[in-house]
Amino acid sequence: MAKPNYSFAKRQRDLAKEQKKEEKLQRKKAAAEVGADVDAEETNDEAETPKDPAE
Repeated sequence: MAKPNYSFAKRQRDLAKEQKKEEKLQRKKAAAEVGADVDAEETNDEAETPKDPAE
């Protein structure tokens, strides 16, 4: 029976962990960009429509 190649298994785990970390970073970037876009739209809406001080 062949003995297990632990270094190969460790390398595969490390690659999977690195890929998962990269995907998480990409999701965070995308969420931050979407959040920034929403905030920018809200501030633009407020700037474009002045409030009537009489109200």
